[in-house]
Amino acid sequence: MRVSTLKFACLMGMASVATTACAQSNDLPTAHQNTMQSTQNSAAVSQVTDSHLRQVLTQAGIKANITSIVPSGLPNMYQVNLVGQPPLHITKDGKYVIQGALQKNPSQQAVGKPASRSQSSQLGQPVSPAVKSALVANTSALKHISDQTPFFYTAVPGVIWGATLEGVPFLISDDAQFITDSEISVIKNGRFMGLDTTFEQRKNQAVLAALDTKELIQYPATSREKAVIYVADDVNCPYCRQFHQQIPTLNAKGVTVNVIGYPIYEQSPEQMRSIWCQGDAKRRRQAFDKAMLLGAMPPATASCDADNITPNRTIAAGLAIMATPAIYRADGVLYQANFARPEFLEFLGVD
Repeated sequence: MRVSTLKFACLMGMASVATTACAQSNDLPTAHQNTMQSTQNSAAVSQVTDSHLRQVLTQAGIKANITSIVPSGLPNMYQVNLVGQPPLHITKDGKYVIQGALQKNPSQQAVGKPASRSQSSQLGQPVSPAVKSALVANTSALKHISDQTPFFYTAVPGVIWGATLEGVPFLISDDAQFITDSEISVIKNGRFMGLDTTFEQRKNQAVLAALDTKELIQYPATSREKAVIYVADDVNCPYCRQFHQQIPTLNAKGVTVNVIGYPIYEQSPEQMRSIWCQGDAKRRRQAFDKAMLLGAMPPATASCDADNITPNRTIAAGLAIMATPAIYRADGVLYQANFARPEFLEFLGVD
């Protein structure tokens, strides 16, 4: 299962939570080494805004001393500089927060500043083709960004969420001037609530809807269907194999399981390509079962030139999967605990 990190641990003394997982590499977009600790924008921040943001952060439990609040390099945000800590970036209403220094994109800007910013109604949706084209063109020097990189609109107009194909999330301004490996968190009722779950859920829904269902290995419920889940699996991940043993029980309880081929081990892409090259859905599932339950990998299929794994694997990068098995309900919510616990069935809404 994916490791969940509490973004404000260093500021508030909170411990991060880790669960057992098969993790993959943690490659980030390579940006300029110089970080932006203070913005070059000299525009003044009003005293009212300054006081409001200091009050919001103090009430939320920020202990580090605030040295200054200035306009951020990220659109529609202010940068809060702290003593001995990375800066924060916060919206004027104090609701959305990002922790971390910004990196200046070293790429030459090929496309001008966007004519308009994103709207709240676009939250969690993939960016438009025009916006994506501009982002890719303006990040030519960043080796982990390409036309396959998933980009989504966030709750902050002008701030775009992206992920490397290895599943590492980042944020970038829509003019591609600044980038950070942080994510957006929420302050609600005076408390840090963690990541923006509304964004995460809507984004994940969009990703799951975009998957090619013909390239999923499906295990339908064998009783009245009560839940549908999507599981990103690697045939060499031991925890994926443990989960696979539970599928018949889940099917009997009314849970339909859709498997996304998501290789993370070095040897897995070719092995899984052979499984996905089987002649029909039944034979593919049988080959996958043998690999997961017996460790019996099918031989390479010389007659199959198709790559049926990569297209869905690329789409699923938008889920920002850091480890397998990654288990999602159909509504886009990620399960972030041990699937062997009773809480898993509660999460699915089944007995």
